[in-house]
Amino acid sequence: MGQDITLTASDGHSFGAYRCEPDGNPLGGIVVVQEIFGVNKHIRDIAERFAAVGWLAVAPSLYDRWQPAFTGGYTQEDMALGRNYKEAANAEIDNVMLDLETTRSNAAEAGNVGIAGFCWGGYATWLAACRLNFQAASAYYGGGIINNNDEEPKCPTILHFGVQDASIPMTEVDAIRNAHPNVGVHVFDADHGFHCDQRPQYNPRAANIAAMLTERLFLDNLRS
Repeated sequence: MGQDITLTASDGHSFGAYRCEPDGNPLGGIVVVQEIFGVNKHIRDIAERFAAVGWLAVAPSLYDRWQPAFTGGYTQEDMALGRNYKEAANAEIDNVMLDLETTRSNAAEAGNVGIAGFCWGGYATWLAACRLNFQAASAYYGGGIINNNDEEPKCPTILHFGVQDASIPMTEVDAIRNAHPNVGVHVFDADHGFHCDQRPQYNPRAANIAAMLTERLFLDNLRS
């Protein structure tokens, strides 16, 4: 189990985060980036899973600038709220990067730091890989990456998409792959949200393979 902490960005904004420490010396740090539903049970579970295999994991509450401590489930009402906060966050994406950089610094107590994000967090992970100083990045079904396809990751990066995901057409995935030959683009026979075991779109096979690829990426690039 982890603990809720408070972090303060360079502009003075304080925000929450869920921090999970491993037993023994950490292999490195991982920043876990939320879906549109905030740092909910699913995101906390992911942080705990990383900690269980040896990583220091920190999941920042990136909507705190607009709605402190927001967490949602997967109802239509929660999706509508989450999308509203996503739009607010995208309009101030530089502030999101400030908060991710603050979280990276916290996780750097464990050494090198990777980042893994889901849904909107996949998009934020792409931007963080391009703009900040992470050592590895894994982005799951990041809608919006195509809008920043002219940016290039500064660290080893892999992307995970689902061929059934109507929100991210395969034409976009192909464009991303073609523009970034050094980025690992993995496409699964799955839908948006396939990694979340609390959604009907959960696909255990795709989730397990993507998780193994992510773990290998982090082991190869974060351990000192």
